[in-house]
Amino acid sequence: MGRMRVLVTGWRGYVGRAVEAEAVGAGIEVVRFAGDVRDEAAVRAGVRGVDGVVHLGGLARVRESVERAREYFDVNVGGTLNLLRHGVERFVFASTGSVYGGGGVLDEDSPVRPANPYAASKLAAEEAVRWVGHGVVLRLFNVAGGGDRDDTRVITRACGVAAGRLPGMDVYGDGTAVRDFVHVRDVARAFVHVLATGDGVYNVGATSASVADVLASVARVSGREVPATRKPANPGEIPELRADTSRLRATGWRPRDSALDDVVRDQWLTEPGA
Repeated sequence: MGRMRVLVTGWRGYVGRAVEAEAVGAGIEVVRFAGDVRDEAAVRAGVRGVDGVVHLGGLARVRESVERAREYFDVNVGGTLNLLRHGVERFVFASTGSVYGGGGVLDEDSPVRPANPYAASKLAAEEAVRWVGHGVVLRLFNVAGGGDRDDTRVITRACGVAAGRLPGMDVYGDGTAVRDFVHVRDVARAFVHVLATGDGVYNVGATSASVADVLASVARVSGREVPATRKPANPGEIPELRADTSRLRATGWRPRDSALDDVVRDQWLTEPGA
């Protein structure tokens, strides 16, 4: 077989840019999908002559999904089905760890209880991949580093506050709630890696850390304190949410850049005021 040719949807996005760079570095020819995934003609043209699809495109705002639930299902589920119907041999779908809904250490067999339309639409799209396309599903946890510009993410916001780009941040409760973080480059490596694995569902996470850990890391890396306003804990906040990644690791993938200080340093160096 010659050089692999892969269609990438959502290539303009944060994860998409990293996936494209990783794929090109691995000798894969990347075809950028520039249309609407719900457009049958655009999809038909896009998949022509490709060996695989990495599907990153979609809607991904939790709060927005509550008000635009129908659109989220239309894009995230309908668009995925539109890509799957063409029978491309390799299909890798970007899902989310929020499909679980619960807490603790989560493996791929943990109960799924999506708590918002965004997560529910991703889970429905996963089922489409399972029953229609027999592809690979990657459930991403908290992706960070690499010049992220989503200030709702805790590492990005903390770096922005330390740099003076943002005025401050709120910390709810005592800041000890633990989440799972993974560098965007390690996520990109996972996408490229599983193109050859066939099918299945895999968690993509790496490093467990609390908000307090993140603030301490930003202070170490930047040499600056992060002004934070303490607020009461959100009712029902999950104290621990970690990814069991043993299934993905068993295929040979390993995180390389996801130690907390490494993720923070990588993000910090992209801050204009750093």
